[in-house]
Amino acid sequence: MSRQGSRDTAPEVAVRRLLHASGRRYLVNVPVPGMPRRTIDIVFPKAKIAIFMDGCFWHGCPEHATQPKANAEWWRAKLDKNMARDHQTTEHLRSTGWTVLRFWEHMPAEEIAATVGAAVDREKRDRDRRKQRAREQGRRMI
Repeated sequence: MSRQGSRDTAPEVAVRRLLHASGRRYLVNVPVPGMPRRTIDIVFPKAKIAIFMDGCFWHGCPEHATQPKANAEWWRAKLDKNMARDHQTTEHLRSTGWTVLRFWEHMPAEEIAATVGAAVDREKRDRDRRKQRAREQGRRMI
């Protein structure tokens, strides 16, 4: 299991390629603020959007997760801890104002990239509206 890749997986790279081709720039494998030893797969820091590409086995996909037969109790505890850690990380980021998007590795890269692109565009529009309102309020005070 030590050889199992935890970053730059094929599904993650496919999504990153599509995002980059669409002109979106992002960071990869960024530490979760305030949570040691946890990283975000793809990050849009200005928009505060965190994207996680979860593996079906390691994160308990309801469609594709499998249950190992050898040492089953240990594996069940391990995978349950992974899912609890995912939930805790998501809640921590959301409580600090981040948008968290989680996707399963089996989802089509095109679908994921489209969803992420829409979220980034929506955040940019919202940020531009807030700036515009602030400028308008500043003018009224004069």
